[in-house]
Amino acid sequence: MNHLKRYAVPVAAGLAFGLLADSALAQDAAKAAEAVDVPKNSVYVLNTLLFLIGGFLVMWMAAGFAMLEAGLVRTKNVAMQCTKNVALYAIAGLMFWVVGYNLMYNEVASHMGLFGTFTPKDIPDPAKDTGDYAAASDWFFQMVFCATTASIVSGTLAERIKLWPFLIFTAILTGMIYPIEGAWKWGAGWLASGEDVSWIKSVAGAEFQDFAGSTLVHSAGGWAALAGVLLLGARRGKYGKDGSVHPIPGSNMPLATLGTFILWLGWFGFNGGSQLAMGSLEDASAVSRIFVNTNLAAAAGAVVALILAQVIYKKVDLTFVLNGALAGLVSITAEPLTPSPLLAIIIGGVGGAIVVFAVPMLDKLKIDDVVGAIPVHLMAGIWGTLAVPITNSDASFLAQIIGILAIGVFTFVVSLVVWSILKFTIGIRVSAEDEDMGLDMAEIGLEAYPEFGTGSQRM
Repeated sequence: MNHLKRYAVPVAAGLAFGLLADSALAQDAAKAAEAVDVPKNSVYVLNTLLFLIGGFLVMWMAAGFAMLEAGLVRTKNVAMQCTKNVALYAIAGLMFWVVGYNLMYNEVASHMGLFGTFTPKDIPDPAKDTGDYAAASDWFFQMVFCATTASIVSGTLAERIKLWPFLIFTAILTGMIYPIEGAWKWGAGWLASGEDVSWIKSVAGAEFQDFAGSTLVHSAGGWAALAGVLLLGARRGKYGKDGSVHPIPGSNMPLATLGTFILWLGWFGFNGGSQLAMGSLEDASAVSRIFVNTNLAAAAGAVVALILAQVIYKKVDLTFVLNGALAGLVSITAEPLTPSPLLAIIIGGVGGAIVVFAVPMLDKLKIDDVVGAIPVHLMAGIWGTLAVPITNSDASFLAQIIGILAIGVFTFVVSLVVWSILKFTIGIRVSAEDEDMGLDMAEIGLEAYPEFGTGSQRM
């Protein structure tokens, strides 16, 4: 025993010295890492990877929207929703190449900060890449955001809109409406601090801030959906003449849940990729923080919606929980970097509360939003954009309000005009007989679940 004690003190001293030495070495290594510049080629590769990985995660959100909508519509309309979601993604990809990208990014300042050029955009030539990332990776990343805006519209108008008018509107939304309002901020237009068009900073004390698109993508999609649903009207049987509301349950809650998880996953690309760089220690740290805040906001939105549903309705409504998570995600999208984890939870939680209170409000107004896209994307998007100055000192409430109003009015009015032209020319709503039969058979002639019987047998 004495023999052991004899060596105990020097051994302990040696361990302590070793730990101190390791700590000192770690600090020296950290300082050395900060002092060494990342090689230019490595910066190029890392930034390009961020665009590509973020891009294909956002692309995967198209599957999330498709599954969410397929689960929340009735059986007789599932194949129609799947068709719309595949088609809208494809149309968005083409329209963003034909005209959208240039309208959003090319020579916006030369057109008073309102829009870019209308010429088609060639996919960037790799031989001409001279920046910090592959130009084609940026093009792809921006394109999938465009497609997301169209996905938001699809669910709101489900179960009674004709296929081709919807697809025509999608082409206009993704080719012109979204790129123009997106140019105002992300194309260095009048809502940003672009050259010769930065008056908003002198008026509002700051430029409009929207990190990943709470307003530019989500609220814009919500405004387009609201314009459409006001002209389209509610589904047959949804509202009684006495003002009563008749719930129309979805066909597949597991599918809707899967869609929500896919969207949740894709959002890490949506918000994380919007850092637009990962070629430095600071950028890698920022992307990591964005991931944490994004996840916390979604979790808070789901939990708040779950609790409120129990308190108000005495039972938990799964659709509230799913949309609560999505509303939390939309809310944090305007600024996922600067909030502390606690503030990210609060911002996302408010988004979840918005869903619970907004859904019955829309029913009172007889606005039939099948999947709840207006509360989730439009209303939570507005909230998230307004919340930016709470944590971001570069933002001002006046600038945020100007941006929200400008994008909202533009998108809603132009969408209303386009929907109105479609309504009074080719029509946008199916007949009552086709609606009762289901759009799977009436519009595309293919049922999602043929073993359950023909569409005409299911009401």
